[in-house]
Amino acid sequence: MSEPDEAAKGRALSSPLRLRILRMCLHQPRTNKEIADRLGINPASCLHHVRTLVATGFLESQPERRGARGAKEVPYLATRKSWSQHVDDVAPVLIETFVQETAALAPEDISVWRVGLKLNQEHRDDLMGRLRAIVDEFVALPSDPDGEAISLMIAQHRDAAAD
Repeated sequence: MSEPDEAAKGRALSSPLRLRILRMCLHQPRTNKEIADRLGINPASCLHHVRTLVATGFLESQPERRGARGAKEVPYLATRKSWSQHVDDVAPVLIETFVQETAALAPEDISVWRVGLKLNQEHRDDLMGRLRAIVDEFVALPSDPDGEAISLMIAQHRDAAAD
């Protein structure tokens, strides 16, 4: 099977639903039915998205298993390759994914902080580089067996209101 091109990979990651599937399958393999049930979508529609993520290398099928009724089930696990994939104009997709993932959470389950800074390019680059280094350090650690799965989104943007 040939390697999917960059455009196909970008398209695969331009859907909040697909990003949510990747997050669900990050720490625990899940079957198409489990994913569809958790997302509240039709299993056939879910399978289309799962197959797209498998074809682009962002999900991998795991060894088959037997379900409660003896049916064959294929669980899928995220490969983490999406983390280093460039996607054009991804900010709106990431923001929408964040909104969807947090919509049903209690306020105490979300920690958000926001600050306003005035930095030159050198200091902006330094800030974002240092934040990236900290996140990369934790990404490189093995998962804590007793840990709780969390999602982190860090964004910086020009403050048009301050212009």
